[in-house]
Amino acid sequence: MTRHPLRHHQRFDYRPITDRDDWRWPGDTGLAVYVGLNLEHYAFGEGRGVGIAPPAPAGEPDVLNYAWREYGNRVGAWRCLELFEALNLPVGVIANTAILDHCPALLDAFAERGDEIIAHGHTNAERQGQLGIDEERELIRRCRTRLAERYGQAPEGWLSPWISESESTPDLLREAGFGYSLNWAHDDRPIAMQTTHGDLWSIPYPQELNDIPTMSSHRVSMSEFATMIRDQFHELREQSRHQPLVMGISLHPWLVGQPFRLRQLREVLAELADYREAQGVWWTTPGAIVRQVEAVA
Repeated sequence: MTRHPLRHHQRFDYRPITDRDDWRWPGDTGLAVYVGLNLEHYAFGEGRGVGIAPPAPAGEPDVLNYAWREYGNRVGAWRCLELFEALNLPVGVIANTAILDHCPALLDAFAERGDEIIAHGHTNAERQGQLGIDEERELIRRCRTRLAERYGQAPEGWLSPWISESESTPDLLREAGFGYSLNWAHDDRPIAMQTTHGDLWSIPYPQELNDIPTMSSHRVSMSEFATMIRDQFHELREQSRHQPLVMGISLHPWLVGQPFRLRQLREVLAELADYREAQGVWWTTPGAIVRQVEAVA
């Protein structure tokens, strides 16, 4: 039986990490680190559920899971904001536009401190990849327009709810004016993805240093998660002596905003935040990473 090459996405070619870039991040740094804080809102009793915990036996409304997520918007996110402010850390805020209907003051507070607002669909109650192309195009356009009207600047980046893509998603994002996507977690450096409307940057977004799969799915404790963050940071800092790399930390306030987890998050971020340009580290946002790589590419 003849074996043919497997179907390929045609978005980018294979390139090993040993094929190194010879430029540096600002301040002659090697490691760009960003925190991605996800602000999400769910429909009550309908749509894709919030069920990270086992769903309610009686079905919807699933008050247990809904309230767990709501804790993040009412309590956890505000505590995270105070932590980032205390440590002088910039943040990429990955936000559903449904937040503007439900609790706009929360997203406003991050925008006021100068954090980057990154589009995250309208709600995580739906999967973007299941939409028809016209419906997906309109979702992307509407989210971009609404955030631009609210904050006076269109978002540069996109993360799909549940990282759900159709085969047309990169094309539709570039068509709408987005410069980068966080959907692909396939490298430790920015990669230019080919689309029908020009290149779309793929900025590394973590699937391991991501509190949802790590703690909720794999049952890793917060202390282990903090150790993962610390070890990832120090290993990539050593690797980045030879080439510029990117490290993302993905957080959801309904998890890390719980007081017992927040305490350990504060400890590890306070330790790592002491590493700045003199130690080869650039604390930044995904949008700033794109602007820098475009300047040197």
